[in-house]
Amino acid sequence: MTEHGERLTEAQKTRLEEELAELEGPKRAEIVEAIKTARSFGDLSENYEYHAAKNEQGLLERRITILRDRLHRAVVVDGAGADDGRVAVGSHVTIARADDGEEMEVEISSVGGVSPDSPLGGALLGARVGDEVEIEAPKGAWRARVVSVR
Repeated sequence: MTEHGERLTEAQKTRLEEELAELEGPKRAEIVEAIKTARSFGDLSENYEYHAAKNEQGLLERRITILRDRLHRAVVVDGAGADDGRVAVGSHVTIARADDGEEMEVEISSVGGVSPDSPLGGALLGARVGDEVEIEAPKGAWRARVVSVR
C-alpha cells in the first residue's frame, strides 16, 4: 500500500464496489434468513445450523468492513501507462526470468494481482518491452526481461 491509499484503476474500483453491493444486499439478507430459520429449530446451545450461520455472518461482516476500508482509501489511477507501452497499474505483463527464460504473466493490481507496492510490481512499474528489471525479493534479487505489456 502507499501512504495515501491503495492504487486502483477505475475498473478495479468498480469491481470492489460491485462486490460490496452484493455482500451488503443479497448475501446479508441470505444470512439473516439462515439465522432466522436456524433459530426456529429450538435450543441454540446445541444448534449447529445457528452457530454456522452466525459464524458466516461474522465472516461476511468482516469482508464488508475490509471492502469499505479499501474503497475509502483507494486512489484511482488512470492506468494510461500501458497506452504508451509502459507498465502501469492495470497492465498485464509477461516477463521472462533472466536465469532460465521461464515466462510468467502477471497483472499489476491491488485486486487479485501483483500489488504495485510489492517488490515485483514496483520493479515493473514504468518498464517497457525489452527492459530488464531487478526484483529485490526476500530470498534474494533476481532479474527478468519484460516480454509484453497490454
